[in-house]
Amino acid sequence: MKNLDTSLYFITESSGFTEEEFLYRVEEALKGGVTLLQLREKNKTIREYIDIAKKVHAIARKYNVPLIIDDHVDVALAIDAEGVHVGQDDMPVSIARNLLGEDKIIGATTKTVLQALEAYEQGADYLGAGAVYPTTTKVKTVLTPTETIRDICNAVPLPVNAIGGLNKDNMDILNGIPIAGICVVSAIMKADDPKQAAAELKAKEICLAAHGVIRRR
Repeated sequence: MKNLDTSLYFITESSGFTEEEFLYRVEEALKGGVTLLQLREKNKTIREYIDIAKKVHAIARKYNVPLIIDDHVDVALAIDAEGVHVGQDDMPVSIARNLLGEDKIIGATTKTVLQALEAYEQGADYLGAGAVYPTTTKVKTVLTPTETIRDICNAVPLPVNAIGGLNKDNMDILNGIPIAGICVVSAIMKADDPKQAAAELKAKEICLAAHGVIRRR
């Protein structure tokens, strides 16, 4: 298993921002304590995706934070990103692993224990489980009960991150679940001050872990 710090996993959302503002927000979030960064672009061509990925990767490297590309193994290969994240409708983990090799990070979205076990057996390095709450980044959000997230954490020896509408004020719902961290989008991306938002999330996560509310792997 790779030595990953998924405690504050930031997933980007560039819609509504100029490129300059978007890149600024990404860097501010990294300054605030983000430990893993995912670039997610649903509405760009592959050429556009590669272009913005190169720029984000250059920023992430300044802070020694791995860059994960959402969905597109081709984009990850094109810019030599640290890894890729695949959903249930994307390329299977096993094929992504064959294409990227053993050294790259591969994450997978899971909503059931069966999906988690399959991703683990195929070579995933970490899992995202959720959505815990409804989100504003998807048209339709399928919620995952916290009991299921607990079962997923207990079923596989991988870091499991909770995802879906989480922020510093509602993380207590994860009380006692052995997650490795949280994934956030809007809580940082739409914050007035992304650096401060990231720092507050990081502080809350550290506090909950210290008190055993969140039990890291």
